[in-house]
Amino acid sequence: MKEISEILKAYSKARLEDKKTALATVVKVEGSSYRQPGARMLVTEDGQLTGAISGGCLEGDALRKALLAIHQKQNKIITYNTSNEDDAELGLQLGCNGIVHILFEYIDDEQTNNPIQLLQQLELERKEAVIVTVFSLKRNALQIGTTLFFRKDSSVLNHNDEVLNLIAYAEEVLQTKKSVVRKLQTENEALIEYINPPISLVIAGAGNDVQPLVKMASILGWKIIIGDGRATHTTEKRFPKADKVETVKSEQFLENIIIDEQTYFVLMTHNYKYDLAVLKQLLETNCKYIGILGPKTKLNRMLDDLENEGIKLNDEQLERIYSPIGLDIGAETSEEIALSIVAEIKALSAGKTGTSLKYKLGKIHDEVPYER
Repeated sequence: MKEISEILKAYSKARLEDKKTALATVVKVEGSSYRQPGARMLVTEDGQLTGAISGGCLEGDALRKALLAIHQKQNKIITYNTSNEDDAELGLQLGCNGIVHILFEYIDDEQTNNPIQLLQQLELERKEAVIVTVFSLKRNALQIGTTLFFRKDSSVLNHNDEVLNLIAYAEEVLQTKKSVVRKLQTENEALIEYINPPISLVIAGAGNDVQPLVKMASILGWKIIIGDGRATHTTEKRFPKADKVETVKSEQFLENIIIDEQTYFVLMTHNYKYDLAVLKQLLETNCKYIGILGPKTKLNRMLDDLENEGIKLNDEQLERIYSPIGLDIGAETSEEIALSIVAEIKALSAGKTGTSLKYKLGKIHDEVPYER
């Protein structure tokens, strides 16, 4: 979502400056590639790039193709064979051992529900959604492009009758939460992409050690909420990258917070009673991650105090508590601890364990499956 948000901001800026744009989207990958289907890049007519479709090896040629799409006001599909070390078209050795298909879409500002407008729907609500992009690998074929936004109980489509037949596929992807590339009955194919809202990181604490955590989370595009009982600490000046900073009593900590599947909590006020009060409230919610800064002895003390109040945690509640917080990377400083926390949350959100890729069998990325 961060890349899409940045693309939307860049597009708004381009419109204000009366600049034409094109959207490049990785729609299909065969073999290995730095970026996977759904990676996007916005290109303006004066050559400004926002987002990325590769690690940098394709952007130069992609810029030229995007400018051509803008000039011709026409969508086009381009295939890059990055496994060919003698690729004369690119004039460099990529060595990624894969074939990448990229769709370039001219953005007609006057067209209703153009690709950018469909992407804008993602930011209207904090809910999971599906974006469908239809393409053909035949160069001279009509490239339909980004054509459907789908969310439970609502959809926005572009122009094509075939889109109506894609809604059932979009419903399936929304249920499985897995993107797919599907062969359609016609000569077309479709990238049916599952998109989650960004992670919402809620931090109880506003000490100095929270500052590097906020900076790192903001780089990833996470939404950040900070709450603490100390008015001297909860200032926007101290946390300019946070979306919300407020002074709040521990017993009222959750009053204005919406919890969904992408909400993660970190307790690091360095005030035992404050953290305990917030933990007590969180145990009554369905949030899947409660990270607590401090040693295991602190958590054991919390559990004992809760039990003395008649609150004995079940296995499901204990499973949601991560304490000591963070991955074991030997973190000592506040910056290193912030890194371990961000890494743990990122791994959990992706269904990973946070182990070294050195020991992973197979490809780095989970493949987007191809269905017929």
